[in-house]
Amino acid sequence: MPEVKDPSDGVQIDLISGDRMDGMTGMEKIRMILDGVRDGNIVILEQGLTPDEESKLIEVTMTEITPADPEDFNGIEIETYPRGETDSGLFSRLMGKEETSKLTVIGPANQIETLHKDETLISALVSRK
Repeated sequence: MPEVKDPSDGVQIDLISGDRMDGMTGMEKIRMILDGVRDGNIVILEQGLTPDEESKLIEVTMTEITPADPEDFNGIEIETYPRGETDSGLFSRLMGKEETSKLTVIGPANQIETLHKDETLISALVSRK
């Protein structure tokens, strides 16, 4: 991913389209997300992750946390919400075609604090470390 020229200018936000994620395996997605977050970026996924991918992301994150050096990497903050229910009616859900499209915001735990979350809004405070 492109880098911000001067990190003191602000916080870099990577908005990743569903098209980019479609061709990736679960581990490729997780590695891309964690690499971005370790660089101090906020990662926003247009289509989110599957529940299995999200669990694996948390699992891999836990193995990479270094308690001896909290300045190195101290984890992630992750918030997800489903998009509108227009494409996931009862018939679609009964046929196993439930729409899983959702927006996910992931960032360094020491830089992002969720202020509010509901069905239509994620409000976060992002600091520069």
